[in-house]
Amino acid sequence: MRRDGSRYNAYNRGMRQRILLLSAYQADSHAWWTRWLEQRFADIDWRRLTLPGRHFKWRIRGNPLSWIDHIAEASQGVDRVLATSMVDLATLRGLHPALAGIPSDYYFHENQFAYPVGPGQRPSVEPQIVQLYGALAADRLLFNSEWNRGSFLDGVAALLRRMPDAVPAGIVERLAPKTAVVPVPIVPPAPGRVSRDARLILWNHRWEYDKAPDVFADAVIRLAEAGHAFRLALLGPRPHPPPPALSRIVDALGDRVIANGRVPRGEYDALLHRAGVVVSTAIHEFQGLGMLEATAAGAIPLVPDALVYPEQYPAEYRYPAGDADALARRLAGWLGDSARPGAPDVSGWYDTALQPLWRQTLSGPVSAAASSGGGSHPCTGDS
Repeated sequence: MRRDGSRYNAYNRGMRQRILLLSAYQADSHAWWTRWLEQRFADIDWRRLTLPGRHFKWRIRGNPLSWIDHIAEASQGVDRVLATSMVDLATLRGLHPALAGIPSDYYFHENQFAYPVGPGQRPSVEPQIVQLYGALAADRLLFNSEWNRGSFLDGVAALLRRMPDAVPAGIVERLAPKTAVVPVPIVPPAPGRVSRDARLILWNHRWEYDKAPDVFADAVIRLAEAGHAFRLALLGPRPHPPPPALSRIVDALGDRVIANGRVPRGEYDALLHRAGVVVSTAIHEFQGLGMLEATAAGAIPLVPDALVYPEQYPAEYRYPAGDADALARRLAGWLGDSARPGAPDVSGWYDTALQPLWRQTLSGPVSAAASSGGGSHPCTGDS
Protein backbone atom coordinates (compact mmCIF):
# COMPACT_ATOMS: atom_id res chain seq x y z
CA MET A 1 0.00 0.00 0.00
CA ARG A 2 1.30 3.46 -0.88
CA ARG A 3 0.20 6.64 0.86
CA ASP A 4 -0.78 8.09 -2.54
CA GLY A 5 -3.95 5.99 -2.47
CA SER A 6 -2.88 3.62 -5.27
CA ARG A 7 -5.13 0.86 -3.94
CA TYR A 8 -8.02 3.11 -4.90
CA ASN A 9 -7.19 2.20 -8.52
CA ALA A 10 -7.32 -1.50 -7.69
CA TYR A 11 -10.67 -0.95 -5.95
CA ASN A 12 -11.95 0.80 -9.07
CA ARG A 13 -11.05 -2.29 -11.06
CA GLY A 14 -13.48 -4.38 -9.06
CA MET A 15 -11.78 -5.33 -5.80
CA ARG A 16 -13.99 -4.94 -2.72
CA GLN A 17 -12.74 -2.06 -0.59
CA ARG A 18 -11.67 -2.84 2.97
CA ILE A 19 -11.78 -0.15 5.67
CA LEU A 20 -10.66 -0.45 9.27
CA LEU A 21 -12.94 1.71 11.42
CA LEU A 22 -11.48 2.65 14.82
CA SER A 23 -13.77 4.26 17.42
CA ALA A 24 -12.16 4.60 20.84
CA TYR A 25 -15.16 6.17 22.61
CA GLN A 26 -18.32 4.60 21.24
CA ALA A 27 -20.91 7.01 22.69
CA ASP A 28 -24.48 6.99 21.33
CA SER A 29 -23.91 9.35 18.39
CA HIS A 30 -20.64 7.63 17.46
CA ALA A 31 -22.36 4.24 17.53
CA TRP A 32 -25.18 5.55 15.32
CA TRP A 33 -22.65 6.90 12.81
CA THR A 34 -20.80 3.57 12.78
CA ARG A 35 -24.00 1.62 12.11
CA TRP A 36 -25.07 4.07 9.40
CA LEU A 37 -21.78 3.69 7.56
CA GLU A 38 -21.90 -0.10 7.69
CA GLN A 39 -25.53 -0.24 6.57
CA ARG A 40 -25.39 2.41 3.82
CA PHE A 41 -22.08 1.17 2.40
CA ALA A 42 -22.58 -2.55 2.74
CA ASP A 43 -20.43 -3.13 -0.37
CA ILE A 44 -17.41 -2.14 1.73
CA ASP A 45 -15.70 -4.81 3.81
CA TRP A 46 -15.72 -3.09 7.20
CA ARG A 47 -13.28 -4.13 9.92
CA ARG A 48 -14.16 -2.50 13.22
CA LEU A 49 -12.53 -2.00 16.62
CA THR A 50 -14.44 0.00 19.24
CA LEU A 51 -14.29 0.75 22.95
CA PRO A 52 -17.25 1.72 25.18
CA GLY A 53 -17.94 5.42 25.73
CA ARG A 54 -16.78 5.66 29.35
CA HIS A 55 -13.60 6.42 31.34
CA PHE A 56 -12.72 9.31 29.03
CA LYS A 57 -9.19 10.02 30.28
CA TRP A 58 -8.18 6.38 30.08
CA ARG A 59 -9.82 5.92 26.69
CA ILE A 60 -8.13 8.81 24.91
CA ARG A 61 -4.67 7.82 26.16
CA GLY A 62 -5.12 4.07 26.59
CA ASN A 63 -6.74 2.91 23.36
CA PRO A 64 -3.43 1.81 21.77
CA LEU A 65 -2.89 -0.47 24.77
CA SER A 66 -6.44 -1.80 24.66
CA TRP A 67 -5.99 -2.74 21.00
CA ILE A 68 -2.34 -3.82 21.09
CA ASP A 69 -3.17 -7.51 20.55
CA HIS A 70 -5.93 -6.89 18.01
CA ILE A 71 -4.82 -4.15 15.64
CA ALA A 72 -2.43 -6.24 13.50
CA GLU A 73 -5.09 -8.81 12.59
CA ALA A 74 -7.82 -6.18 12.14
CA SER A 75 -5.67 -4.11 9.76
CA GLN A 76 -4.53 -7.02 7.60
CA GLY A 77 -5.19 -6.22 3.95
CA VAL A 78 -7.19 -3.02 4.53
CA ASP A 79 -7.16 -0.17 2.04
CA ARG A 80 -7.96 2.66 4.42
CA VAL A 81 -8.20 3.49 8.12
CA LEU A 82 -11.09 5.63 9.36
CA ALA A 83 -10.36 6.60 12.97
CA THR A 84 -12.31 8.92 15.23
CA SER A 85 -10.44 11.75 16.93
CA MET A 86 -10.60 9.89 20.25
CA VAL A 87 -8.11 7.43 18.75
CA ASP A 88 -4.42 8.00 19.54
CA LEU A 89 -3.54 7.47 15.90
CA ALA A 90 0.06 8.65 16.15
CA THR A 91 0.87 6.13 18.90
CA LEU A 92 -0.95 3.34 17.05
CA ARG A 93 1.16 3.99 13.97
CA GLY A 94 4.32 4.00 16.07
CA LEU A 95 3.46 0.69 17.75
CA HIS A 96 2.30 -0.91 14.50
CA PRO A 97 4.49 0.42 11.66
CA ALA A 98 2.39 -1.36 9.02
CA LEU A 99 -0.39 1.13 9.77
CA ALA A 100 1.83 4.00 8.68
CA GLY A 101 1.59 2.80 5.08
CA ILE A 102 -2.21 2.71 5.01
CA PRO A 103 -4.07 5.93 4.07
CA SER A 104 -5.83 7.23 7.16
CA ASP A 105 -8.77 9.55 7.70
CA TYR A 106 -9.18 11.14 11.16
CA TYR A 107 -12.83 11.95 11.88
CA PHE A 108 -13.67 14.67 14.41
CA HIS A 109 -17.05 14.22 16.07
CA GLU A 110 -15.63 16.75 18.54
CA ASN A 111 -12.34 18.42 19.34
CA GLN A 112 -10.80 18.85 22.75
CA PHE A 113 -9.70 22.44 22.08
CA ALA A 114 -13.31 23.70 22.15
CA TYR A 115 -14.73 21.31 24.76
CA PRO A 116 -15.72 23.20 27.93
CA VAL A 117 -14.17 22.21 31.25
CA GLY A 118 -16.80 20.97 33.68
CA PRO A 119 -17.29 21.66 37.38
CA GLY A 120 -14.54 20.06 39.43
CA GLN A 121 -12.46 19.30 36.34
CA ARG A 122 -8.95 20.59 35.73
CA PRO A 123 -7.88 21.69 32.26
CA SER A 124 -5.49 19.20 30.68
CA VAL A 125 -3.36 19.55 27.60
CA GLU A 126 -3.08 15.79 27.12
CA PRO A 127 -6.31 15.21 25.14
CA GLN A 128 -5.44 18.16 22.92
CA ILE A 129 -1.96 16.80 22.25
CA VAL A 130 -3.41 13.39 21.36
CA GLN A 131 -5.65 15.00 18.75
CA LEU A 132 -2.90 17.25 17.43
CA TYR A 133 -0.48 14.34 16.98
CA GLY A 134 -3.27 12.27 15.43
CA ALA A 135 -4.03 15.09 12.99
CA LEU A 136 -0.38 15.37 12.01
CA ALA A 137 -0.16 11.60 11.49
CA ALA A 138 -3.37 11.31 9.44
CA ASP A 139 -3.61 11.87 5.70
CA ARG A 140 -6.95 13.67 5.89
CA LEU A 141 -8.94 15.38 8.65
CA LEU A 142 -12.74 15.16 8.46
CA PHE A 143 -15.06 17.30 10.59
CA ASN A 144 -18.80 17.19 11.18
CA SER A 145 -19.16 20.99 10.96
CA GLU A 146 -17.31 24.14 9.98
CA TRP A 147 -17.40 25.21 13.64
CA ASN A 148 -15.60 22.01 14.59
CA ARG A 149 -12.95 22.52 11.90
CA GLY A 150 -12.38 26.20 12.69
CA SER A 151 -12.26 25.79 16.46
CA PHE A 152 -9.78 22.91 16.11
CA LEU A 153 -7.39 24.92 13.94
CA ASP A 154 -7.76 27.97 16.18
CA GLY A 155 -7.15 25.78 19.23
CA VAL A 156 -3.99 24.33 17.74
CA ALA A 157 -2.70 27.84 17.07
CA ALA A 158 -3.48 28.87 20.67
CA LEU A 159 -1.73 25.79 22.07
CA LEU A 160 1.39 26.49 20.05
CA ARG A 161 1.44 30.06 21.35
CA ARG A 162 1.57 28.62 24.87
CA MET A 163 4.62 26.44 24.17
CA PRO A 164 7.56 28.01 26.00
CA ASP A 165 10.19 27.29 23.33
CA ALA A 166 11.22 25.09 20.40
CA VAL A 167 7.92 25.83 18.65
CA PRO A 168 7.77 24.50 15.09
CA ALA A 169 6.59 26.86 12.38
CA GLY A 170 3.59 26.41 10.13
CA ILE A 171 1.75 23.60 11.92
CA VAL A 172 -1.72 25.04 11.27
CA GLU A 173 -0.73 25.72 7.68
CA ARG A 174 0.22 22.05 7.30
CA LEU A 175 -3.08 20.84 8.74
CA ALA A 176 -5.58 23.19 7.10
CA PRO A 177 -5.22 22.00 3.46
CA LYS A 178 -6.05 18.40 4.39
CA THR A 179 -9.32 19.23 6.18
CA ALA A 180 -12.86 18.69 4.93
CA VAL A 181 -16.36 19.04 6.40
CA VAL A 182 -18.40 15.83 6.11
CA PRO A 183 -21.31 15.91 8.59
CA VAL A 184 -22.89 12.94 10.32
CA PRO A 185 -26.23 12.49 8.54
CA ILE A 186 -29.65 12.30 10.11
CA VAL A 187 -32.55 10.12 9.07
CA PRO A 188 -35.67 12.31 9.35
CA PRO A 189 -38.33 10.74 11.58
CA ALA A 190 -41.09 9.05 9.60
CA PRO A 191 -44.25 11.15 9.35
CA GLY A 192 -46.37 10.67 12.45
CA ARG A 193 -50.10 10.63 13.09
CA VAL A 194 -49.95 13.02 16.04
CA SER A 195 -51.13 16.63 15.91
CA ARG A 196 -48.70 19.49 16.37
CA ASP A 197 -48.92 21.12 19.81
CA ALA A 198 -47.66 24.69 19.41
CA ARG A 199 -47.32 25.02 23.19
CA LEU A 200 -45.20 21.91 23.71
CA ILE A 201 -41.55 22.77 24.41
CA LEU A 202 -39.11 19.92 23.83
CA TRP A 203 -35.71 19.34 25.47
CA ASN A 204 -33.87 16.35 23.94
CA HIS A 205 -30.29 16.65 25.22
CA ARG A 206 -28.08 15.11 27.88
CA TRP A 207 -28.69 16.67 31.30
CA GLU A 208 -25.05 17.58 31.82
CA TYR A 209 -23.05 20.76 32.33
CA ASP A 210 -22.07 21.19 28.67
CA LYS A 211 -25.74 21.47 27.69
CA ALA A 212 -26.33 24.22 30.32
CA PRO A 213 -29.68 22.88 31.59
CA ASP A 214 -29.80 25.58 34.29
CA VAL A 215 -30.35 28.19 31.58
CA PHE A 216 -33.28 26.16 30.26
CA ALA A 217 -34.69 25.73 33.78
CA ASP A 218 -34.43 29.46 34.49
CA ALA A 219 -36.17 30.31 31.20
CA VAL A 220 -39.15 27.97 31.51
CA ILE A 221 -39.73 28.81 35.18
CA ARG A 222 -39.76 32.53 34.32
CA LEU A 223 -42.09 31.76 31.42
CA ALA A 224 -44.53 30.09 33.82
CA GLU A 225 -44.25 32.90 36.36
CA ALA A 226 -45.23 35.34 33.60
CA GLY A 227 -48.49 33.43 33.14
CA HIS A 228 -47.86 31.64 29.87
CA ALA A 229 -49.49 28.28 29.20
CA PHE A 230 -47.21 25.56 27.83
CA ARG A 231 -46.22 21.94 28.23
CA LEU A 232 -42.81 20.28 28.52
CA ALA A 233 -41.24 17.10 27.17
CA LEU A 234 -38.00 16.51 29.10
CA LEU A 235 -36.12 13.84 27.19
CA GLY A 236 -32.49 12.81 27.00
CA PRO A 237 -30.21 10.81 29.32
CA ARG A 238 -29.58 12.11 32.81
CA PRO A 239 -27.23 11.15 35.64
CA HIS A 240 -28.31 9.75 38.99
CA PRO A 241 -29.29 11.47 41.15
CA PRO A 242 -31.06 13.90 38.78
CA PRO A 243 -29.24 17.21 38.22
CA PRO A 244 -30.53 20.28 40.10
CA ALA A 245 -31.86 21.89 36.90
CA LEU A 246 -34.14 18.93 36.18
CA SER A 247 -35.31 18.74 39.79
CA ARG A 248 -36.13 22.46 39.77
CA ILE A 249 -38.27 22.10 36.65
CA VAL A 250 -40.14 19.05 37.94
CA ASP A 251 -40.71 20.62 41.37
CA ALA A 252 -41.97 23.92 39.95
CA LEU A 253 -43.71 22.75 36.78
CA GLY A 254 -44.46 19.07 37.28
CA ASP A 255 -48.08 19.42 36.18
CA ARG A 256 -46.89 20.71 32.78
CA VAL A 257 -44.48 17.81 32.10
CA ILE A 258 -45.94 15.25 29.68
CA ALA A 259 -42.75 13.17 29.28
CA ASN A 260 -39.70 12.87 31.51
CA GLY A 261 -36.85 10.50 30.70
CA ARG A 262 -35.53 8.39 27.87
CA VAL A 263 -38.35 6.86 25.84
CA PRO A 264 -38.55 4.15 23.13
CA ARG A 265 -37.65 5.34 19.64
CA GLY A 266 -41.22 5.25 18.36
CA GLU A 267 -42.44 7.38 21.25
CA TYR A 268 -39.46 9.69 20.81
CA ASP A 269 -40.26 10.27 17.14
CA ALA A 270 -43.90 10.95 18.00
CA LEU A 271 -42.84 13.63 20.48
CA LEU A 272 -40.61 15.22 17.84
CA HIS A 273 -43.61 15.46 15.52
CA ARG A 274 -45.85 16.76 18.29
CA ALA A 275 -43.51 19.44 19.72
CA GLY A 276 -44.03 23.06 18.72
CA VAL A 277 -40.57 24.27 19.79
CA VAL A 278 -37.28 22.46 20.46
CA VAL A 279 -34.73 24.31 22.61
CA SER A 280 -30.97 24.17 23.03
CA THR A 281 -28.99 26.03 25.68
CA ALA A 282 -25.71 24.23 24.95
CA ILE A 283 -22.27 25.63 25.64
CA HIS A 284 -20.78 22.78 23.60
CA GLU A 285 -22.19 21.55 20.31
CA PHE A 286 -20.20 20.45 17.31
CA GLN A 287 -23.16 19.30 15.19
CA GLY A 288 -26.34 18.86 17.26
CA LEU A 289 -28.01 15.78 15.79
CA GLY A 290 -30.96 15.92 18.21
CA MET A 291 -31.83 19.47 17.21
CA LEU A 292 -31.57 18.60 13.51
CA GLU A 293 -33.83 15.57 13.95
CA ALA A 294 -36.47 17.58 15.82
CA THR A 295 -36.33 20.34 13.22
CA ALA A 296 -36.68 17.78 10.44
CA ALA A 297 -39.86 16.57 12.20
CA GLY A 298 -41.28 20.11 12.11
CA ALA A 299 -40.44 21.51 15.55
CA ILE A 300 -39.21 25.12 15.51
CA PRO A 301 -35.61 25.33 16.78
CA LEU A 302 -34.52 27.97 19.30
CA VAL A 303 -30.76 27.85 19.71
CA PRO A 304 -27.87 29.94 21.10
CA ASP A 305 -26.25 32.32 18.66
CA ALA A 306 -22.96 30.47 18.99
CA LEU A 307 -21.11 27.21 18.33
CA VAL A 308 -22.34 25.25 15.28
CA TYR A 309 -25.78 26.84 15.18
CA PRO A 310 -25.12 29.90 12.95
CA GLU A 311 -24.18 27.57 10.10
CA GLN A 312 -27.42 25.58 10.51
CA TYR A 313 -30.18 28.05 11.46
CA PRO A 314 -30.95 31.60 10.27
CA ALA A 315 -30.77 34.47 12.78
CA GLU A 316 -34.51 34.40 13.57
CA TYR A 317 -34.02 31.03 15.29
CA ARG A 318 -31.12 32.16 17.49
CA TYR A 319 -30.97 34.03 20.81
CA PRO A 320 -27.99 35.44 22.78
CA ALA A 321 -26.08 32.49 24.19
CA GLY A 322 -26.52 31.91 27.93
CA ASP A 323 -29.28 34.53 28.27
CA ALA A 324 -32.25 32.90 30.04
CA ASP A 325 -34.29 36.11 29.90
CA ALA A 326 -33.85 36.39 26.13
CA LEU A 327 -34.80 32.74 25.74
CA ALA A 328 -37.93 33.21 27.87
CA ARG A 329 -38.95 36.28 25.87
CA ARG A 330 -38.54 34.48 22.56
CA LEU A 331 -40.53 31.50 23.81
CA ALA A 332 -43.27 33.82 25.08
CA GLY A 333 -43.51 35.41 21.66
CA TRP A 334 -43.75 32.07 19.89
CA LEU A 335 -46.22 30.22 22.13
CA GLY A 336 -49.50 29.99 20.29
CA ASP A 337 -48.50 32.82 17.92
CA SER A 338 -49.54 32.06 14.36
CA ALA A 339 -46.90 34.55 13.15
CA ARG A 340 -43.99 32.53 14.54
CA PRO A 341 -41.63 31.17 11.86
CA GLY A 342 -41.98 27.68 10.46
CA ALA A 343 -39.29 25.09 10.89
CA PRO A 344 -36.28 25.84 8.65
CA ASP A 345 -35.11 23.46 5.95
CA VAL A 346 -32.44 21.06 7.23
CA SER A 347 -32.67 18.58 4.36
CA GLY A 348 -29.01 19.21 3.57
CA TRP A 349 -28.19 17.03 6.59
CA TYR A 350 -30.47 14.13 5.55
CA ASP A 351 -28.73 10.86 4.84
CA THR A 352 -30.08 10.91 1.28
CA ALA A 353 -28.32 14.25 0.72
CA LEU A 354 -25.06 13.28 2.41
CA GLN A 355 -24.68 9.73 1.16
CA PRO A 356 -22.98 10.80 -2.12
CA LEU A 357 -20.50 12.97 -0.19
CA TRP A 358 -19.69 10.08 2.11
CA ARG A 359 -19.31 7.73 -0.87
CA GLN A 360 -16.87 10.14 -2.47
CA THR A 361 -15.01 10.54 0.83
CA LEU A 362 -14.68 6.82 1.48
CA SER A 363 -13.87 5.76 -2.07
CA GLY A 364 -11.77 8.64 -3.34
CA PRO A 365 -8.03 9.09 -2.83
CA VAL A 366 -6.99 10.44 0.55
CA SER A 367 -5.57 13.53 -1.17
CA ALA A 368 -9.12 14.66 -2.09
CA ALA A 369 -9.39 17.25 0.66
CA ALA A 370 -6.05 18.80 -0.17
CA SER A 371 -6.69 18.86 -3.90
CA SER A 372 -9.97 20.68 -3.42
CA GLY A 373 -8.47 23.22 -1.05
CA GLY A 374 -10.33 21.70 1.88
CA GLY A 375 -13.80 20.28 1.36
CA SER A 376 -17.00 21.77 2.70
CA HIS A 377 -20.52 20.52 3.16
CA PRO A 378 -22.72 22.83 1.06
CA CYS A 379 -25.01 23.70 3.99
CA THR A 380 -22.29 25.02 6.28
CA GLY A 381 -22.32 28.60 5.07
CA ASP A 382 -23.06 31.23 7.73
CA SER A 383 -26.63 32.50 7.86
